[in-house]
Amino acid sequence: MLLGAALALSGCNSSSLTDGLQPIGNETRKPASTPARPDVKKLDPPGPLRFGDHKPVDFGKRHPDLYPVHGIDVSKWQGDIDWNAVKRAGVAFAFIKSTEGGDHNDSRFNEYWRQARAVGIPHAPYHFYYFCRPAREQAEWFIANVPRASVQMPPVLDVEWNHASKTCTTRPDPATVRAEMKIWMDMVARHYGKRPIIYTPVDFHRENLDGHFKGYQFWLRSVAAHPQDIYPDHPWTFWQYTGTGMMDGIKGHTDINAFAGSKKQWQDWLRKYAR
Repeated sequence: MLLGAALALSGCNSSSLTDGLQPIGNETRKPASTPARPDVKKLDPPGPLRFGDHKPVDFGKRHPDLYPVHGIDVSKWQGDIDWNAVKRAGVAFAFIKSTEGGDHNDSRFNEYWRQARAVGIPHAPYHFYYFCRPAREQAEWFIANVPRASVQMPPVLDVEWNHASKTCTTRPDPATVRAEMKIWMDMVARHYGKRPIIYTPVDFHRENLDGHFKGYQFWLRSVAAHPQDIYPDHPWTFWQYTGTGMMDGIKGHTDINAFAGSKKQWQDWLRKYAR
């Protein structure tokens, strides 16, 4: 639901972008069925998106530009970033890759979070989960390599099947996935004093997460349609709507995300969840 009384949110969602971003969904919703893939109308670059897109699509009436607060997520693959230019472009937040598995650090993490903070962009680290390593070891690795100062917004657990992995093709059953996620999130929450946000794409969500982790905030990937069309009635706080965006200060493709609320709700969210 959207930010409400006392900001007791478990995620945000809106049924119509013209109705004041009102919440939808509740605890008695019907289980989501597999949606048909929507028709994707290709647009001529750079398209109508706020930041432009190398491969834009038409989101129709539920266009992400109708949300006023947008941010980016980055890793070392973005290379040199001009964070002042990013800030001037209107970016309100940044999720920054910090760690992966139990033995990998993103080589630009410490540089990126310090530079984002220096220009006043709220930021948070994200951990890319590796299904061939125990969750406890991954949480210990994250805690050992991510300073508290870098966890301005809540940390993120990125859970998705890694189709390109050359070292781990294991796909645990859903109950094991959820149990291991809970171990990681509980350890990280105790250490940083912030309950993690869950990032996931639709296939992983449908197979493992739908109907679970109520009370957690979700960051959902949906690059061809609004989340309501892909994750029916599922609460969300952040929406990753493109992986091919154009961003001042960053060369190449950029992941861009929308926050599920107004500018005032964003400031309220920061007061509650960021420091």
